[in-house]
Amino acid sequence: MKEIVLKGRKNGMVMLLVILALYILAIVGCVFGGMDVYQEKSPVLLILSCIWLGIGWIPFCGLKVLKPQEALVLTLFGKYVGTLKEDGFYFVNPFCTAVNPAAKTKLNQSGDVDSGARAVFAMAQNPAAAATAESVNKKISLKIMTLNNNRQKINDCLGNPVEIGIAVMWRVVDTAKAVFTVDNYKEYLSLQCDSALRNIVRIYPYDVAPNVDTTGDGIADEGSLRGSSEIVASRIRDEIQQKVAAAGLEIIEARITYLAYAPEIAAVMLQRQQASAIIDARKMIVDGAVGMVELALERLNENQVVELDEERKAAMVSNLLVVLCGNHDAQPIVNSGSLY
Repeated sequence: MKEIVLKGRKNGMVMLLVILALYILAIVGCVFGGMDVYQEKSPVLLILSCIWLGIGWIPFCGLKVLKPQEALVLTLFGKYVGTLKEDGFYFVNPFCTAVNPAAKTKLNQSGDVDSGARAVFAMAQNPAAAATAESVNKKISLKIMTLNNNRQKINDCLGNPVEIGIAVMWRVVDTAKAVFTVDNYKEYLSLQCDSALRNIVRIYPYDVAPNVDTTGDGIADEGSLRGSSEIVASRIRDEIQQKVAAAGLEIIEARITYLAYAPEIAAVMLQRQQASAIIDARKMIVDGAVGMVELALERLNENQVVELDEERKAAMVSNLLVVLCGNHDAQPIVNSGSLY
């Protein structure tokens, strides 16, 4: 399906004035036609005027008003005739109907939530405005929309369940494909976002893990959901774009809005992270303590402050390591006697 953009039909104001002028002439014709009938003359003028007053409302159906970044897909007796894209006041075939299968679909995205609330409020205040609201909803927005998909629970490449949510910025670029290629382009986009998110998240671990290949080149790397969020978001965007290109949609950007371990393993993973942090801290403390002991022994030997045999060196090293690596402040005991 190829999009056909209708141009050169911004004559809605002229047609509106013509239709109103014909209505005025029809009213005048009814008056003079009635006088002719009263005078037993031909009732042709009266008949024509009454016919126009009866069917003159039909051309009003061909008047279309579009605001910037709006489009209207038109069909005539089931055949696609074209799309109005530019803002303005148009006049088209009154029997043309606007098509938008996603008009009533309300997703958790910009534009849908607000318009839905306004429509419900308008319906409650004035039920007669239902038809007008329906025709307005047939318009397709060409603005950049933001789809905030629901959080999903997905297993990462290590089998750990994580919860992740994304925000996708998108817009319609081909109205014909969006309307006629898929049944409902909004629902189609939402489902493809879920599918692409699962496909990409299953490739990465939540945090950096050894012997994990996230790029597919056969070499282990340090990619992760938490540390490589920009790369993950870019791959999600490309995955979605490949799936929705046939529906005439363009994915501008995808961003991760929420990322966390699933509640059932969050506490265990927190303990694991704490244990890893404690081990790293202990390793740093021990490395520093060994360096300080080596420096102390070297300085004592260089300055010949005291000569220590192997047994005394071992006792000194033991005491210094206990003091430097302990969790609490040391409480030294002074020996006032002999060392032996």
